[in-house]
Amino acid sequence: MDLEKLTLHAESLIFASDKPISDQQILDYLNLSFGFLNQKIDMSTLIPILNSLINKYQNDFYPFVIIESGGGYQFLSKKEYFSTISNINTEKFTKKLSNAAMETLAIIAYQQPITKSEIEKIRGVNCDYSIQKLLEKELIDIRGRNEQLPGRPIVYEVSKNLMDYFGLKSWDELPKINDIISIEQNSALEVSLPAQESITNSPL
Repeated sequence: MDLEKLTLHAESLIFASDKPISDQQILDYLNLSFGFLNQKIDMSTLIPILNSLINKYQNDFYPFVIIESGGGYQFLSKKEYFSTISNINTEKFTKKLSNAAMETLAIIAYQQPITKSEIEKIRGVNCDYSIQKLLEKELIDIRGRNEQLPGRPIVYEVSKNLMDYFGLKSWDELPKINDIISIEQNSALEVSLPAQESITNSPL
């Protein structure tokens, strides 16, 4: 089977997909297209093809790249073209998550599955609006209901779209809770410390 032809077909699948497409999906689609050849493509053939495509678009000639995130492969524009592209996607780029939504999302990510009342107990404020926005952006899903609690409250968990939104290849790339606590503690320490000049002159 022509490797160059396979590469072009794999590239077209990534280009045509409106969301990250996994290597298994690419493999299945290629085998579906070339099944009549009675020669199945396996993952050991596909992975070098995908790697070659990633390397291809690293070239400065292209304003976009192929990256692996959100559980699959997708085309994304390079960061140096952001200001230009944002001119035609103003609404998309201005709809960022609020701090409240980010805090709610972080709690769900690390404590899932979790109910709204449990989220509010951690945050100390009502989370109705934040949860609604996260559902609209499809960053969280309703997993079901907690049958063990009174009223059978809805249980939330993060969706696969979360990886795509933050450009993660896998859940393992989420920062650990201890790392976040350490960053927050260091930030608080910096605020309470005197100016840098005073620190360097300290006998300690």
